[in-house]
Amino acid sequence: MTVPSVLESTLALLQERGITKVFGNPGSNEIPFLAGLGADVEFVLGLHEQVVVGLAEGYSRATGDVALVNLHAGSGSGNAMGALTNAHYGHTPLVVLAGQQVRRTVGQEVMLGNSDAALLPRPLVKFAHEPLAASDVPRTLSQALLEAGTHPRGPVYVSVPLDDWGEAALDSDALLGRRTVTNHGGLSPDTLTELAADLDAVTRVALVLGPQLDAAAVRDSGVYDAVVTLAERVNAAVFVAPSPDRCPFPTTHPNFEGVLVPGIRSVRDRLTGFDTVLALGSAVFRYHRWEPSSYLAPGVQLTQITEDPREAARAPFGNALIADVGVATAQLAAAVTDRETRRGAPGSRSFPEPEHSEAGFTGTELLALLNEQMSDAVVYVNETTTLDLEYLERVAIEHPGQYHFPASGGLGFGLPVAVGLGLGDPAKTIVATVGDGSANFGISALYTAAEHQTRTVFIIVNNSGYGALAGFAARMGAENVPGLTLREIDFVSISQGYGVPAVRVATAADFSQAYREALLADGPVLIDARVV
Repeated sequence: MTVPSVLESTLALLQERGITKVFGNPGSNEIPFLAGLGADVEFVLGLHEQVVVGLAEGYSRATGDVALVNLHAGSGSGNAMGALTNAHYGHTPLVVLAGQQVRRTVGQEVMLGNSDAALLPRPLVKFAHEPLAASDVPRTLSQALLEAGTHPRGPVYVSVPLDDWGEAALDSDALLGRRTVTNHGGLSPDTLTELAADLDAVTRVALVLGPQLDAAAVRDSGVYDAVVTLAERVNAAVFVAPSPDRCPFPTTHPNFEGVLVPGIRSVRDRLTGFDTVLALGSAVFRYHRWEPSSYLAPGVQLTQITEDPREAARAPFGNALIADVGVATAQLAAAVTDRETRRGAPGSRSFPEPEHSEAGFTGTELLALLNEQMSDAVVYVNETTTLDLEYLERVAIEHPGQYHFPASGGLGFGLPVAVGLGLGDPAKTIVATVGDGSANFGISALYTAAEHQTRTVFIIVNNSGYGALAGFAARMGAENVPGLTLREIDFVSISQGYGVPAVRVATAADFSQAYREALLADGPVLIDARVV
C-alpha cells in the first residue's frame, strides 16, 4: 500500500472541506505546494500580499466560508499584516498558509526563512503554528480550518517548511476531513426568559447592531428577518454600532436611525433617553474619535450579546452574554411580546437630500446617484473615509452582505475586497467607492479583476487628498499638517494599463451616465470621479 505524502493528505483535506480556491502571490518556498495543486484547486493571483488577503476576505464575505491564503514566508506575511488587521477585527475566517525555508535550515536564519513564524502574525490571528514535524502538517491545517470557522471566526496562520510537502503522511490523516465542530451556543432558557422580560418591561428600547449579525445572515438569511422582527415587535430604535464594516439592518426600514458616531460623548448623547440598549453582534464600542465623557447617561442599561469572548471581556461597561448572535436573535424575536406598534411600512424610510456646491460635484451627490440605480444585484464596498458616516444614511442596503467597509480602517481594503466579492458571488455587481488616497494601497487588484473579468465597478472618489485626515486635523486644531494633499494622479491611464476600461468625470450628469453604462458592462470598469 502506497503511503500518501503530506501534500496529498493536505489536498484531500482541502477537497473534503470544500476549498476550491487559493489566493496568493507565489514565492520560492511555496513552489512545492503550488505545483501540486492540480486542477481541483484554482490559484487566484494577486500582485501584492496585502491585495491577496483582501481578495480572500472579499471572497469569504461573499460566501460565508473559510478562504485559503498562500503567502511567501516572513516577507510576504509582513506585507499582508495591514490587511490582516481588517480580517481580524472583521471576524473574517481565513487560513493563511505561509511558506518556510527547508526545515533543517530555519534555525540558521537563512535567506527567506521565518525564524519565529508563529510569533510574527500575532495578535492579528486566533491561532498561529509551525508544526514540529512534517507528519503533523495535515492535522495542523485541519485544526486551522476548523479554528477559523468556529466562533469567534477569524484568521489563523500556519507556516510549513517547503520540504515537508514531500514527506510521508499518516494513515490516520484520512479521518481529518470527517471531523466536525458544532456550536449550539444560543441563549439558555433562563437567560432568554429574563432578557425577554426585561425588554417587555421597558418603554424605550435601542438595538445597536454589529457586523456579526450580517455575517450570520449571509450564512442564514433567516437571521436578517429575525432582527427586523425583533425591532418591530419591541418598537426599537435601531442603530448600527460605531465604525461598522457591515450593515446588519435594512437602511430603508422606518425603525433604522443611523450609524452611531464613533466617539464616547456622541454615543452617550445619542443613547440618552433609552431605558435599555441591546448590543447585538458588536463590540462595545469601537470608538474612533477621542471625545472624553461618561459612557452612558444615568439610568441607561446596556446588555451585549457577542460571539467573541474577548469583545465581552474588554468592554468598559454593560453586561455581556456570549452566544451565537444569529440563534440568540431568533430566540429573542420569538420570545418578546409584540407591542403591535409599527412606524410605517418596511422600506418606507426616506433619505436626506444631497449637499450641493457651486464649486462642483459633491460626495453626497455621488451617493444619491448610486442610490438612484440601487438594485438587489448590487453589493457595495466603501473605502471613502470622508463619506463613511454618510454612506448608510444615504444608500439603500436591504440584504445581508450588501455593504462592506474595512473593519480596522486599514487602507488598501476596497479594491481587492471588491474583486474577491465578485469572485465569491459572480451573479452580483460589486460597486466599490474608494478614495483617491487609499486607492494607491491596493491598485494592483485591478490586474486580478481584469484577469477574471469580475463584474466590478471601481469608483475613485477623487478629492486630490486625504480628506478624512484634513477633517481630523481641523477637529484637533492642528494646522499645517504635511502630506494631506496629492498632485493629480492619472487613475484612468493606470487602470487601462492593468486592463480595466476607465473614464474620468467631474459632473453629476457625466457620473450618472458613466455609472449606468458601467452597471451594464460584462467586466470591470473604473470611474475616476472628481469631487469637491
